[in-house]
Formats: sequence, structure tokens, C-alpha cells
Amino acid sequence: MGEHRRFVSAIVADTVGSGLFLPLTILYFLEVTDLSLVQIGSALSLSALLTMPAAFVIGSLVDRLGGRRMMLLGNVVQAVGMLGYLWVEEFWPVALCTVLLNLGRQAFWGSFGNVVTAITRPGERELWFGFLQALRNLGYAVGGVLAGIALQVGTETAFRTVVVANALTFVLAFILLLDVPDHRSVPADHVAVGGGWRVVLRERAYLRLVLGHLTFVLGIMVLNFALPVYAAETLALPGWLVGAIFTLNTVMVGLGQGLAVRWMTGRVRARMMAFAQVLFLAGYATFVVAGVLPLWLAVAAMLLGAVVYTSGELVGGPVFSATAAEAAPDHLRGRYLGLVQLVWGVGGTVAPVAYTWLLEHGTATIWLVLGLVAVAGAAFSLALPRALPTAGERVTAG
Repeated sequence: MGEHRRFVSAIVADTVGSGLFLPLTILYFLEVTDLSLVQIGSALSLSALLTMPAAFVIGSLVDRLGGRRMMLLGNVVQAVGMLGYLWVEEFWPVALCTVLLNLGRQAFWGSFGNVVTAITRPGERELWFGFLQALRNLGYAVGGVLAGIALQVGTETAFRTVVVANALTFVLAFILLLDVPDHRSVPADHVAVGGGWRVVLRERAYLRLVLGHLTFVLGIMVLNFALPVYAAETLALPGWLVGAIFTLNTVMVGLGQGLAVRWMTGRVRARMMAFAQVLFLAGYATFVVAGVLPLWLAVAAMLLGAVVYTSGELVGGPVFSATAAEAAPDHLRGRYLGLVQLVWGVGGTVAPVAYTWLLEHGTATIWLVLGLVAVAGAAFSLALPRALPTAGERVTAG
């Protein structure tokens, strides 16, 4: 980590706090408000929808103000939104505080790629993005363990303590980032002010990369929005399996991301993007097979499928991130990566509704649809270097 210890520590602090609260989000509102499950879900989805366009504003601000300043602002806004949860009781206050949290999260993670690109050298980007992704997963894991303790206690005080603890992690991340040098790819007075978004939206090659990234994001969302329901409800497998799959995914990414990057070193980025989709497809096929097996064989098949599926995340994550960052020009990188952040917002908005609807229409329906998405994503990735030379470069590890 060298001179970047405080930046890395800020990322860890942020992810531990998020891992602490995210598993309890819906349960928290059920505990402290009189809202129904449907009302809570509607408030969260509405908030995600309202904040999606903010990616365009945040991308412009990153180019003008710098990534570090926007990360600082993101921490402040997230802390305010989280503390607001201590007093919410009705639908609209929940939605408003969640809007603040989403805006802060977009500002923080929408600036993340810009800062990583500015503090690293060409040739080590996959290694850094992979390293930080591993730390994020380990942070989520630590937070998830603490969340489990709060859930076991089960009191309103325990839930509110989680909220305060999460807010404090945002404050800690803010303090750590204060001493991080304000690395800029280009001087502030060289940043283009006019026509920035017109340039970005007219670059079809980069838009193709963004579309390919969307197919990858839709695969990533399976872990949160499809696998738990499929395992526990559709197949009626033991409840502990859901937790085991999440733990397996977290441990694999946390401990195996560096090994995956080193294994990919020297291989063409676009082929690794396609291979990630192939691994997703193999994981989906294993989940389908689990649906026709006896109980304990089905459990084993689900765990095996989770290993294969997570391998796709290990392969695709650093390559997509590094390619998106390096394909963007320095003076407009905030806007370019803002499109990538928007993709995650679209995935987070569409996946809960689409995946639950597909799960209601047969055991294998969702995996068939997602398999077609993976095949399309693989084909799309293989053709990408013809339009975007950066995708045809080879993975490096410093």
C-alpha cells in the first residue's frame, strides 16, 4: 500500500459500516416503524430510481472538483442520511433519508475509480482494482458478522446501535481521506467545462463497453436478489445454505482476487470479460441441476455452483474496472466513469423486480434468461476490441 495506506483504510472503514447495515436494512425498518414490507420495499426502490440521474451531475463534479473532494462529500452525505434513520417513522422520511444515502454512495464510489486511476500507474490497474475489491468484500464480511450479532440480540436498541456505528464509519472514512493527497490526472484549470457530456455520449466505443458492463452487473446482482429466494423458497433448501453461499462468495473474493489477477496476467482483457460470462453461465447451469436433485445433493450442487459463479466475479471485476478507467480520457474521466456508476444503479433498480418476477415463472426460467444474457455478454466482449483498443490490451499485474 505504501503512501496510500490512509486511502485504503478509508475504503475498509466504509465497507465495514456498509456490511454492518445492509443485511439489516429491511429488518431495521420493520423493527422501528409501522411500515409494511411492501411499503419499505417501495420506499427503497423509489429512492434508487430518483437518484439514478445523479450519476451525470456527480461525473461532472468529479471532473471539476477532483475525486478526493467528492469522496469526502459522499461520506458526509451518507453519515447524515444514516443518522436520519434514527428518527424516521413514515414512508416519505424513509425515502428521503435513503435518497441521501444513495447520493452519498454514488458520490463516494463514483469518484473511487478516478482516485485509483490517478494514484496508480499503467500496468498495475487490474492489481489495484482487484486488491481493493478484495478488501471491500472482507470489509462487508466483517460488517456482516457484526450484523449477525445485532440480529441475534434482536432489540430495537441493538438495531439503532448498528445505525450509529455505520454513521461513525463514514465519519472515520472522512477523517482518513482528509490527509490523502488530492491526486489529479490533469490540473483543475485544464478540465473541459463545456460540451463534456456531449463528447461522452457520442463515443460509441465506450458506450459499447458500458453496455457490456451492464451484462456483467446483471450477473453480479444474482447473488443478492436471486440466489437467496431460489435456494430458500423455490427449492426449499435449508436456511443456513443462503448464509453459506454469501460467506463462500465473500471469502473467495477476499482471499482469491489477487491470485485471479495474477492468473490472468498476459491474457487479453476482452477474452477475460467473455470468460467471466462463461463462468456465470456454468454456475447458472449448476443451479438448474440442483433443482432436480435430492436434498443433500442439491445443497452440494448449489455450493459448487456458487464457487463457479464467484469465479466469474473474480475474473470480470478487475478487468472491467481497469478497462473502463483507462479507456476514458484524463480530463473527462469523472463523466466516463459516471456512466459506469449509472450501470450499477440501473442494475440495482431492475434486478429486484425482474428477478423476483422470473422466479415466479418456473424453476429454470430465471437461469435460462440469465444464461442468454451471459452468452450475449460474452459475444459482445469478444467483439469489443475492434471498437475499443483498450479492451484488446493484455492484463498486467504491476
